[in-house]
Amino acid sequence: MSLDLIRLSQPAKDQLVKLKRVTGIKTWNVLCRWALAVSLADETPPLVRDIVADSNLEMSWRTFAGEYRDVYLALLRQRCLEEGEQPSDEAVARLLSIHLHRGIGYLSGRTDMKSIETFVATAAS
Repeated sequence: MSLDLIRLSQPAKDQLVKLKRVTGIKTWNVLCRWALAVSLADETPPLVRDIVADSNLEMSWRTFAGEYRDVYLALLRQRCLEEGEQPSDEAVARLLSIHLHRGIGYLSGRTDMKSIETFVATAAS
């Protein structure tokens, strides 16, 4: 697993399609950034599971993180340490995938998600 290229599962892609439609946010990377933030805000560790990256949705780390890539990388490394792992490149990439998928699930699972306003309120809380 590499941090250079982020691949998502088909269920996560389907959930992002729904979020794009509901929120009007047109780019995958912006939605994924919000999803990561929502998941990292939850102090409980995600269920450890393997993510099957079987969709055709992928983006580079540079596209995902944009100008804040150093901030996202620092947040992921810190979370590795909090979860008892050394922040190696492999551990950071795995943690990113797990948190990204959990955050997408959190956001798409909200039944009250009807607009961009609801999306922002959900993500900011």
